[in-house]
Amino acid sequence: MPNADRKHATRRKWLETLDKYRRDFEQPGSAEYWSPSLDCASRDELRAIQDEKLAALTPFLYENSAFYRQRFDRLGLTPADIRSVDDLLKWPPIDKKEMADDLVANPPWGTYTTHDDEIWNERGWTLFPTSGTTGLPRVFRYSQLDLRQWQWANARALWSLGARRGEKVFLVVGFGPHVWAWGVLHALAHMGVPCIPGGGLTAEARCNVILRYRPTVLATLPSQLLRLGRVMQQMGHDPRKTSIRTLFTGGEPAAGVAATRERLEDLWDAKLVEFYGCTEAAPHSGGYSCPAALRPDGRIQTHLMEDLQVWELIDPETGARVPEGERGITVCTNMNSESSSQLRFVVGDYTTLDTAPCACGRTHVRAIGGFQGRADDLINLRGIKFYPSVLEEGVRSVPGVGDEYEVVLDTNAEGIDFMTVLVEHPDYQKPQAVLGAVQNALSSRIELRVGVEVLPPDTLPKTEFKAKRVKDRRKK
Repeated sequence: MPNADRKHATRRKWLETLDKYRRDFEQPGSAEYWSPSLDCASRDELRAIQDEKLAALTPFLYENSAFYRQRFDRLGLTPADIRSVDDLLKWPPIDKKEMADDLVANPPWGTYTTHDDEIWNERGWTLFPTSGTTGLPRVFRYSQLDLRQWQWANARALWSLGARRGEKVFLVVGFGPHVWAWGVLHALAHMGVPCIPGGGLTAEARCNVILRYRPTVLATLPSQLLRLGRVMQQMGHDPRKTSIRTLFTGGEPAAGVAATRERLEDLWDAKLVEFYGCTEAAPHSGGYSCPAALRPDGRIQTHLMEDLQVWELIDPETGARVPEGERGITVCTNMNSESSSQLRFVVGDYTTLDTAPCACGRTHVRAIGGFQGRADDLINLRGIKFYPSVLEEGVRSVPGVGDEYEVVLDTNAEGIDFMTVLVEHPDYQKPQAVLGAVQNALSSRIELRVGVEVLPPDTLPKTEFKAKRVKDRRKK
């Protein structure tokens, strides 16, 4: 069979497989679950779906992506070697650098997706870039079919975290290449849930939208949820008395950081829910909250959508798969895209997985404790390794400390690396008690003595996009 015929045949088979398992697309199948037969499928049923999709996916990737074809050949594998979840162990995980190297060799799109110019011109939807290790954006082109898959997947996730007709969602993001926002916007339209866009407005204007139009769901980054609540207070209004009943977030750790979750829920008197995903692996929701998100032990749990993606945890040092119940970093095999299906892409967030039944009735695996931070965000200070979310938990646990804080890593004259945490507090003129409390909260979590500076309120810059709280000025 000529190459062009093989490409078209494998694409046709792949799209038929996607369509076969797209159930309850137009409307929810029940009051509790958008797609009951998938959301509550048995573990054996989920595995069978994953295996069938993988058997159709690997030939499609081989024939339609030069990146995957060359990788198969380099590894001495054929598509027939990977036809099940168990077979994925034959395939070494793909990291961001490998994709970035492919982009440099094949600008401007790279060859790691299955979209070519013909498909893009015929039925393209949009593109989303993400920064790479080279500094060049890794670009992912998506088709109209991808858009439909997004709408359906995100509708299922939004249904799980409580979105229903009658709600009004205020989506406060700058849009641009923000995959979470676009996916939410299109899913809400598919569900018939009204959405008020809040991009390009000042914080005061956004607060006025809440007061005037009374949305029930406030959807934005965690740092923006804090910012808007404080601005609302400065305007003389109590966020707790507004119409907001659900805080919906993504892009930064929030629900899994107990002190941040409690601060946000207390500020707004509202429930915090979240999405989890990444641009590279079909950036619809991969993880999502459910009605039983808060466990009896105080930790949160986040479902991962297993009929659409295979989620694993690996050891970041060895790349070996981590057994259930042990901590590792996330790896995603995406099976829900015409253009950006991926085999074992390293997303890189630390968590622990649990396949036990959930109280909500969904059977899909859960990330216990949420996602605490990406492996490439790891801070190594004098041999002690920790994540920014651990520092956030400590800072937020001290009463009276402001919402903004900053972490500075530096090197002293003797060549010793040290860390200073800048916080805001009303008692900045007599800071000893605050200073001691923050130091204790941090040192008890990371076993290092930390320098602390207490600043007047409103000293540090207000966060308007994803929070960048760590400044590393150490001498390399």
